[in-house]
Amino acid sequence: MDRVSTMNAMDDKFRHEIYPRDKFHDECGVFGLYLNDKEKNVASMMYYGLLSLQHRGQESAGIAVSKDRQMENRRGMGLVSEVFDAETLEKLKGPAAIGHVRYSTRDSSILENAQPFLGRFKLGSIAVAHNGALTNADVVRELLEDAGISFFTSSDSEVIINLIAKNYKKGLERALTDTIQFIKGSYALLVLTDDALVGARDPNGLRPLCLGQHNEKSGGGWILASESCAIDAVGGKFVRDIEPGEIVIISNDQVLSFIFSEKTNRAYCSFEYVYFARPDSVIDQVDVYSSRVKAGEILGKESSVEADLVIGVPDSGIPAAIGYGRATGTPFGLGIVKSKFAGRSFIAPSMRQREEMVAVKHNVIAAEVHGKRVVIIDDSIVRGTTSRRLLAILREAGAKEVHMRICSPPVRFPCYFGIDTPHRKDLISNISSRDELCASLGADSLEFLSVDGLLESLKASNNEESSTTNGFCLGCFSGVYPIQVPGEK
Repeated sequence: MDRVSTMNAMDDKFRHEIYPRDKFHDECGVFGLYLNDKEKNVASMMYYGLLSLQHRGQESAGIAVSKDRQMENRRGMGLVSEVFDAETLEKLKGPAAIGHVRYSTRDSSILENAQPFLGRFKLGSIAVAHNGALTNADVVRELLEDAGISFFTSSDSEVIINLIAKNYKKGLERALTDTIQFIKGSYALLVLTDDALVGARDPNGLRPLCLGQHNEKSGGGWILASESCAIDAVGGKFVRDIEPGEIVIISNDQVLSFIFSEKTNRAYCSFEYVYFARPDSVIDQVDVYSSRVKAGEILGKESSVEADLVIGVPDSGIPAAIGYGRATGTPFGLGIVKSKFAGRSFIAPSMRQREEMVAVKHNVIAAEVHGKRVVIIDDSIVRGTTSRRLLAILREAGAKEVHMRICSPPVRFPCYFGIDTPHRKDLISNISSRDELCASLGADSLEFLSVDGLLESLKASNNEESSTTNGFCLGCFSGVYPIQVPGEK
């Protein structure tokens, strides 16, 4: 590992230990391109596609490119802009590629686990990029190891690439089908072969994946991405979401699609709309920004309070604050500023400097809140660390009253499907009642959006199934998961 990668890895460890993970973190974003013009190179477009998915993972990034039955792979620790410069991109030549941005758990933030993974064997090369988590990864890994297959990482994705390689002699379609029917859990999966780009989505649709078409004036082609905002970033046109349980194979300007699983209950991740996704994305027919505004409106109807000002915690709390203001008639204001660079600029050598780094992440516009009754809207409460500090600095700035409203239900359970979550004992809503939590945070009042309110905000006019609990995974709120989880009753 070079010096930059080492420093970034140290910075990631520092961020985990010193700035507690007070939000859920999606562990990955995937992006793939297949151009019809075989003389064109995809590297620069891959860069911008991954950059638009940077919010889904900030610890490592990678791109695998295929040309003339040769495959190259570049991975590194850090942000997309830290891993790839003009010189590195110039070396990645080819008309087809897949890319990955990753947010890992603290025990796996190492270069070896950065994706995409590349495998070479006698029938060709394959690269894999995966967003999600396999609930049977340990069992499958043990079976493969018993068959003589070696593993070099702790990632679920290496399980997938080894399964595909093991079955590749049966042909691509059969190898993919056999692999996907063998694994359990959540996945938005991209596979790059010598002559095809493949996308697959788990039968419940837990992790998002969508299809786009590249500009025909430039020769045309196809795009696969975790979110539609990445398609927009490279000048593509959103076509549709990949259906739960669907595989698409893109080759020679054709898109072959087939369903590999029996019909199951769809369980789109509700937290994508609450927090993970960029507001300019549309996921499974639901406009993310509109759903957050709607959640704020419903929250205002469910738990309004007399106030002079409503503010949102940047970034995902702001649309909900706008909606709350519309529903209650409370004026909306920008009361909190968030530094987007705190935590990555340097490694603080002393505890005092570490505490100061935490303190500069958010600051209050004192002139906006002084002497006012303030409603502060956030997307969720996980550990409570950030909420407690925000309420304290609002009072220090002269707020007369501070009422906290959360535009999701209380988070009481961990996620097992590709989201990095604290243990159940560290989820503050699991160990405290609402009144206890209100007192602990120092709020004048505290209310959460109801489960029914959240589901109402996620309704899409052309997706009736989305209006029921069968349409979304609510496991982190209810403890009821769409598939069996080892260790959970």
